[in-house]
Amino acid sequence: MKLRLRHCSDASITMPRFIMALVLFISPAAFAQNTTEPWNWSDEYVFSQVNQVRAGRDLTPDSWPGGARVAVLLSFDVDNETIQGLRTGEINIGPLSQGQYGSRVALPRVVSLLDEQSIPATFFFPAWSLKLSPEQAALIQQSGRHEIGVHGWIHEMNTALDGATEARLLRQAIDEIEAISGVRPVGFRAPSWNHSENTLQIVRDLGLLYESSLMHDDRPYELLQDGEPTGVVELPVEWILDDAPLFNPLGARYMNPRDIMQVWIDEFDAAWEEGTLFLLTMHPHIIGHRSRMVALQGLIEHIKSKDDVWFATHEQAARYVRERANLD
Repeated sequence: MKLRLRHCSDASITMPRFIMALVLFISPAAFAQNTTEPWNWSDEYVFSQVNQVRAGRDLTPDSWPGGARVAVLLSFDVDNETIQGLRTGEINIGPLSQGQYGSRVALPRVVSLLDEQSIPATFFFPAWSLKLSPEQAALIQQSGRHEIGVHGWIHEMNTALDGATEARLLRQAIDEIEAISGVRPVGFRAPSWNHSENTLQIVRDLGLLYESSLMHDDRPYELLQDGEPTGVVELPVEWILDDAPLFNPLGARYMNPRDIMQVWIDEFDAAWEEGTLFLLTMHPHIIGHRSRMVALQGLIEHIKSKDDVWFATHEQAARYVRERANLD
């Protein structure tokens, strides 16, 4: 990681020249060695870390297509077996069977509901999830309304990888998804919703249209890298708008599906009042169980009871906000 020093013009902040010269020649590694004492970090180091990826300008348009007040983006991370052992190398038959439930039962159930309701959605795939069950692509594409995005190679822990490896895996994931589906993904959602110090630059180098892994805002916004605008649209996520944490029956945070549905309804209602964005992340192998589909169906029925709602894929929303913000 390169250390970028922030220029300070505040006359009230002074430093002897010999100390300033010393700071300029200290390597980033020297700062990083003292990770147990962040209270002793220099201003320059803190700014360099925080400013790696930040939120830039709000890209919420004055109105959405057709004069809609709110854009509704439903997304599904189709992790299947990748999250049930493949990404860690911990191969066990039981967890892998839960993964196959995603492609065998849950995804058809989810797609059927969406198509009955004529609602588009975006499906983010780790490439290996699609390689194991390539028929998923045809199922999603049959209606012609859904989008397929990229979610890594094998749901790898990208923050633990060096830059060259991370870039190689994302590039081959995009190529593999294109080879199976016939469409090259234009949107990226990072595995585990996290960026390494290299992720954003890799996304830019690959020419991806948008990114959807971060949580700086509730609204679409432009990403900054080291304080500079990137032209990359961020469609933000949030853990309370994700089915995984609160639907885990083996976890301490488990909630009744109908209670979670009410959280999502409240989030949507607020987004409608604000005239912004409602983005929900789900996983077929989680939401696709029968009692949980009740929550998704109830949410959709509530959203449809409101006027001026635009259901869209992530790609459609990203292209729209880019156009309105003159990013192209």
